[in-house]
Amino acid sequence: MKYIGIIPARYGSTRFPGKPLAEICNRTVIHRVYDQASKALDVVVVATDDERIYDAVESFGGKVVMTRADHKCGTDRCLEAYDAITTPSWRAQNDTETVIINIQGDEPFIQPEQIEALMACFDEHDDTQIATLVRPFTEADGQEAIENPNTPKVEWNKTTGVAKNFSRKVIACADGSHYRHIGIYAYRADVLREITALPQSPRELEERLEQLRWLENGYTIRVGVTEQETIGIDTPEDLNRAIEWYKHQ
Repeated sequence: MKYIGIIPARYGSTRFPGKPLAEICNRTVIHRVYDQASKALDVVVVATDDERIYDAVESFGGKVVMTRADHKCGTDRCLEAYDAITTPSWRAQNDTETVIINIQGDEPFIQPEQIEALMACFDEHDDTQIATLVRPFTEADGQEAIENPNTPKVEWNKTTGVAKNFSRKVIACADGSHYRHIGIYAYRADVLREITALPQSPRELEERLEQLRWLENGYTIRVGVTEQETIGIDTPEDLNRAIEWYKHQ
């Protein structure tokens, strides 16, 4: 398999405009995401719609492409970036054996082992179309974390290793265990092209979870499990917590 990491990075954000360029101890969020992804992948590209982010990535020597500003989600931006860095003839020969890994641009401490867990979903299962990560809720997380609608949950079949449902509501696996969804995805390139052409589904619009569209259209999402916590940056308060966390590592 060929693996390409793409990091969608928008400047505009309702809760935290410009967050890819916010700094964590003298290094921008997008720079830290790029460095972490590069530990697991040979090819990593930032896909942005803003010249400030473009210039920042170029300044630290990263690969970056400009994409349209009207994409509704990072998945759509990933496809445009993939098409920009490959040729039609190359894609015709390699799409079915190429996996695009969509790495969130606000996860500065994503671990290489987490990306490798996604890659293993394809290396170990020839039929994998899409893969994503989950993390078990622990006792330390508490019931409040499980009930938090800002934290998507996953119900998955532990025998087959595939997802059955995603929701912001409380859902559980057959054995009663609860899992948090870690929003990193990997898709075969030909599947990525198909799912971006699908219309939004009712449940997707209701829950604001694009992966529900894929399930509702019959695609299989394989699950990789991680025990490692991630630190996403959604608000300035998240940034402050990330800075304090980093200082104590």
